[in-house]
Amino acid sequence: MPGLSTPSTLPTPTASDAMRGLLLGAAGVVMFALSIPMTRLAGGSAAAPQLDPGFVAFGRAAVAGLLSLAYLWASGARRPRGHEWRLLAFTAAGVVFGWPLLLGFAVRHVDAVHASVVSGVLPLATAVIAAGVLRQRPSRGFWLCALAGLALVMGFAAWRGAGGLELADGLLLGAVLCASAGYVSGARLSGLMTAEQVICWVLVISLPLTLPAALWTRPTAPVAASAWLGFAYVSLFSMWIGFFAWYRGLALGGTLRVSQVQVLQPFLSMLFAVPLLGERLDAMTLVFAAAVLAVVWLGKRQPIR
Repeated sequence: MPGLSTPSTLPTPTASDAMRGLLLGAAGVVMFALSIPMTRLAGGSAAAPQLDPGFVAFGRAAVAGLLSLAYLWASGARRPRGHEWRLLAFTAAGVVFGWPLLLGFAVRHVDAVHASVVSGVLPLATAVIAAGVLRQRPSRGFWLCALAGLALVMGFAAWRGAGGLELADGLLLGAVLCASAGYVSGARLSGLMTAEQVICWVLVISLPLTLPAALWTRPTAPVAASAWLGFAYVSLFSMWIGFFAWYRGLALGGTLRVSQVQVLQPFLSMLFAVPLLGERLDAMTLVFAAAVLAVVWLGKRQPIR
């Protein structure tokens, strides 16, 4: 899933850079949109389990971490210093451990379409946490959008749960909070080092935990080839290459302009789930998803002082 970059006083990008940034940002969003259905493909369902959700979470971070180690060495990146280590650790807690683990266990019990709608409030949640950390004052309109987004997600979850919320919905909301907090701390680091180095260092410092955990939870019985395909995707694209495209797009095209394409991510996730997983889109789900998208889009346009 993409992080938050704080607005800066960088000069207005040229038309060429703006277009390249928009294309790279869109590519990043497409890669992240595939994360939920590919996680479901890797882990399977409760009725037909495949790879253990713990292995999917730890394994993808370990693979991306080893690639990041090679990238940092080849690029001659400097070592983090001082308080950067604390921010890296906090970011890792959110995007390396919290989000993948909670999402992996959640999509064992709800389909990818369901998870896509609930996680659609991620941009608003990130903005709420950023406002608190940066001691900003969101407008009343922003808070109304945030509350409306939460109400829509809870209403959708209750509707899909035949009048009640499921444990998986709590896991999904926990995953959203973890990712949001990790994105905000990662954004603070992106002002101190390149964004590519941020995600790489986050993954590298996690290796002492993710690599042994991946080996400990590795499958001991055969799983479907499609599960390994899902695992390969979330390891290479969701956890690594997607961040490169997204952050580079933000840098080239401008954060405020490029980040607008992020609101399309839940819809793309649902659309991908249909051919990849054979899931079904019904009219009411599309209504809820469109309402969440509209609220997120309005929220992103509200002033934060």
